[in-house]
Formats: sequence, C-alpha cells, structure tokens
Amino acid sequence: MEKEAVTDERESSPPTPSHSVPHDDSDDIMPRIKIRTIILIIAVCLTYFAGVANVVGAGAYARDLAAVVGGSDQSTWLANSIAILTVILSPPISEAADFWGRKWFLVGLTSMGCIGCIIVGTATSMGTAIVGQIIAGISYGAQPLVHAVPSEVLPRRVRPIAQAAVNLSAALAIIFGLLVGSALTRHNTSGFRTYWYITAGLFAAAALAVAILYNPPLRELQKVLSQREKLASLDWIGIALLSCGLVLFCMSLTWSQNPYPWSNAHVLATFVLGIILTLMLIVYEVRFKHDGIFHHDLFQRSRNFGIALGCIFVEGLVFFTCNNYFPFEVSTLYETDVLIVGLRYSLFAITFGISTCVTGYYCSRTKSVRLPAVFAFILFLAFCIAMATATIGSNRSVVGYPVIFGAGLGICLNILMTAAQFGTPPELIATASGLMIGVRSLGGSVGLAIYNAIFTHTLSANLASKVPGAVLPLGLPPSSLGSFISAMTLGQTDALNKIPGVSASIIQAGGNAVKEAYCVAFRNVWITAGCFTFIALIAALFLQDPTADFNVQIDAPLEPVESSSISKI
Repeated sequence: MEKEAVTDERESSPPTPSHSVPHDDSDDIMPRIKIRTIILIIAVCLTYFAGVANVVGAGAYARDLAAVVGGSDQSTWLANSIAILTVILSPPISEAADFWGRKWFLVGLTSMGCIGCIIVGTATSMGTAIVGQIIAGISYGAQPLVHAVPSEVLPRRVRPIAQAAVNLSAALAIIFGLLVGSALTRHNTSGFRTYWYITAGLFAAAALAVAILYNPPLRELQKVLSQREKLASLDWIGIALLSCGLVLFCMSLTWSQNPYPWSNAHVLATFVLGIILTLMLIVYEVRFKHDGIFHHDLFQRSRNFGIALGCIFVEGLVFFTCNNYFPFEVSTLYETDVLIVGLRYSLFAITFGISTCVTGYYCSRTKSVRLPAVFAFILFLAFCIAMATATIGSNRSVVGYPVIFGAGLGICLNILMTAAQFGTPPELIATASGLMIGVRSLGGSVGLAIYNAIFTHTLSANLASKVPGAVLPLGLPPSSLGSFISAMTLGQTDALNKIPGVSASIIQAGGNAVKEAYCVAFRNVWITAGCFTFIALIAALFLQDPTADFNVQIDAPLEPVESSSISKI
C-alpha cells in the first residue's frame, strides 16, 4: 500500500509544483532575480568547472602521468572511468534528488572529486591514479543537477541563458585546463601533480560554496514521504540493471582493440552480457516500471525529449572525437610543443564560450530551438568534413577548424538541454537532465570504441604498406623494418639511430610515410563522425519550438518572487 501511495503521488502530481510561481499571462514582466540566486548559480557552475578541468587533465596529461608512474598501457582508464561512472550514476542520482533534494547530493558528490584528485596527485603507480579517478568520477553523478538547478531557480524565459552559464563554466575550465596544465607539464612531467592539486582545491571550494549558499525550501516529496517510502520508491531493479549492463558494455568497448581483439573473451563475454542486461532493462522499464529512472511521462509531453536524447548521443560521440583525436592529430602531424598544441585546441573553447552566450540570448528572445539545433549540427558536419580533407600540408588551415567546432558545441549543448527540459514535466527536470548527461557520456564511450577500432586497423594497414615502400628502396635491410616502424611511431629518436642500415635520408622518408599513414587513419575517424552527425542533423529538423513554455514561471524559487516591470526581456 505504501508503494502504491508513493507511485500515485508521483504520477498524479500536477504539471506545476506547489511552490512554483503561477503563470502570468502578462508574459513580458520578469520576476526580479535577487543576488542570492545569481551567486548560487555561480557556485553551482564552479562544480562543473572543477569536473571539466579534471576531465581535461585525464585526457591531456595521461601521458605525463604515465611517464612518471608507469603503466602507459592502462592510461586510457583515467578518462574511461569518468565516462562510465557518469553514464551509470546520472539517472539514479537524478531520481534520488527528487526525494531527498538537490543540495547534499551536490555537496557530497563534489567532495568526492576533491578526494579523488588528491589521490591522483599523490599517485606513485597507474593503478593508484585510476583508483583516484574512479573516486573523483563519483562526483560526475551530480552533473545533471548542475544543469537542473539553474533552470529551476530562474524564470523559464531565461532557461537558455541559465544553460549558457553552465556551458560557459565548462568553456573556461577547458581553457584553464589546457593552458595551465600545459604550462605545468611543458618542462616537467611531474607538473601533473600540481595540476591535480589545483583541481582538488576547485572541487573543495565548489562543495563549500554550494553547502553555504544553496538552502532551497523542501520539495513536496521531501515533506510528505517517510525515509522508508523514499527508499521503496527508488527504481532499484532499474538501477541495478542499468549499472551492471552499462559497466559491462562500456568495458567491452574500451577493451576492444585495446588491448584485446573482439574474439577475446574479455571483450566478447562482457559485451554480450552487457547487451543482455541492457535489453532486460529496456523490457523492464517499458513493460513493468512506468515511474522509474525512465519515467514514461518524460516521453509523453512532446517528441522533443526523445529527439534531444538521440541528438545528444551523437553530440557526445562527436565531442569525444574532437577531444581525443584533434590534439592527437595536431601533435602527430603539425606541432611538437605541448603548449602550442594546447593553445591551438583552446581556440575551440573560446568560441564555445562565446557561442553558448549568444545562443542563450538568441533562444530566450526568439523562443526557438529547432533552427539553432539544425545550425549546430551543420557546423559539426562542416568541421568533420574539413578535418577529413586535411593533409600533412594543412597546418595553417587546421588552426582555424576548432573555431567551427566550438561554435557548434556552444549552440548544441545549450539548445538540446533546453529542449529536453521543456519537453518534460517540470517535476521531472532532474530526471530528464540525468538521462541527457548519461546518454551523452554513453555516446562518447561508444564513439571512442568505434574510432579506436577504425583508427587502429587503418593505421596498421597503412604503416605496413607505406613505410616499406618508402624506406626499402633507399637501402634499409628488411630485417630492420619492424624495429624501424616501432621506433618511428613511438618517436624514439635514439633507438632509430641504432637500427642497422638506417641513414638520415631513410629516417626522413620513413617519417613522411608514417605521417601519411596517420593522416589516412585520422581521415577515416572524421568521416565516421561526419556520418553520425548527418543522422543527428536530420533528426534535429523534427524538433518543435516550445514557444508557450518560454514564460516567467519559476519552478523552484529560492525566495519569494517580486515582479517588476523594469526587468523586461
């Protein structure tokens, strides 16, 4: 009976929570936003800043960490552990936040980020560093709340601006991570320790700020349900199937071709079991659980939420392509100075920050999401095409390509989250945000596995054909070919000079051949990303503009609201 009462409470709850501001038909009068609310949004955005800075470090400085503590073959788990934990924690944490409130999930999970970063900074082995990132990865379960809270405490009319603030913090964190981290590790690989200590301090400051500043009134479900009823109403079966299925699925994709082939039991067994558990989750959520982590009301208000989920899956897939392969391509084909590589990549973060702010203002004024979403994926497609046509001689052109990607990213993240939140009932905004963040990370995990398989296969095939054709006619003994290719791809100059039969002309010809092989491998990655982007572009055409939802209602105000005709938009 208790369980039925809880279910009825959630399913019969009105579209507008009891503490929301009633809709005002005069729609041009904005409630006055107090300084306390603005400071809270800044504090919440700081948690996002810290999380993104840690992600940048896990990807950009994994080689520096491995150079000091060893275990380079395991370094991919520094970033992969974060992606996996984001996927499995975002939906259940978002559901739980509806029963216990947002505050202590934000504070507690963000504090775990501080602990994890300290462990990474003090690590003496790759295993310890990975454990640190797993602990820090727990903090990413709060990311959906970072997107939900600013949207809830501000009028719906400015919800795109609220999302712009969140995305701007991410852009600043990327710039911070690339430039500060590059400066710290440029001449000293142990500088990664200082970087993670700084990141730990950011997590600590964010947790403390939210603990002090965020004191919202209790939500209806917090007041009317007992602790037992809250625990009973959580979707435990769905959480278990989601966690186990996606962990196994993501692990299999991470292991595929790195280091195991698909036929290996490590990959095949985890992949099959992960798929089975995921299918069981789908059947359970569709047939037996209508108010769980995949609450059916999320998909019944409009088609926007389903479309936004599919599009953000592709956005995550494309973002991880750029995040992992653009710096890799630049450092392999064009630049050797890590700071210059960071500077070139940071151009995307600058345009990302600018475009998300412009998009927030434009969307709030025009009440449109469809046109900006389509334009964002057109920019993504243009970026993928440009990168796919890059050659060894495209150094100058490639400098400007991140600007295209950054502009698209700033539009896409803002618009898709806004469309998803407007496309669901207000009381499910955290759940909707959790699924969006989880699906985005899942897209990144799936994408990286696909790209890794394509890149590895293409590179191996082209190295085997291009390098021998370039160096054997110049006199390199066939017996030295294997060690020559290995030393050349790893950049081991000293080892190259010790290989029998090697000369300066052979090294130069071999270097050009290796670059050509890499260029083809990178090209196939960008072509694959472009194909996924085109599918999302078509899907974005079917988004609906939620014009009526751009009103002055506040779903979860922090304080009594005062209206003023001075605050018009």
